[in-house]
Amino acid sequence: MTKTDPRESLGYQVADLHRLFGRVFDRRVAHLELTRVQWRALKHLGHAEGVTQVELADRLDMEPIALGRVIDRLQKAGFVERRADPADRRVWRLYLLPQSARVTGPVEAVAQALRKEATAGISAADLATTLAVLDRVRDNLSRIDREDRGEPSSQS
Repeated sequence: MTKTDPRESLGYQVADLHRLFGRVFDRRVAHLELTRVQWRALKHLGHAEGVTQVELADRLDMEPIALGRVIDRLQKAGFVERRADPADRRVWRLYLLPQSARVTGPVEAVAQALRKEATAGISAADLATTLAVLDRVRDNLSRIDREDRGEPSSQS
């Protein structure tokens, strides 16, 4: 039997981790009636209020029309407010409303607990190395993606 190059399973492992994290996370926050994509939108807005829907869609790797529906639901729930851009009335900027804190705190607590449970038994040094490697893989893939789309590379 030939030994397999560990790089062959990287994508599968990452996808499997994503699926399992998502499944457990969704189950633990179901009582808050918030979907994972809605949570991701709120989390990103918490770090970058005032972004446009198009900018947020890009950050979440979503089509703007699909994100628009997510924002519609968050707005209806009283978590997000759309404000017209003063420089361009065709553009909507997104802001969190105080009501969003009703779910962001509890969801963040679930996320923190899940991260702690998922990394149980892993030393801080091993986790730091793993994250550094994954950061490098992400940087490489981001560069490849930009190049494939014909965009200039930000690194030499």
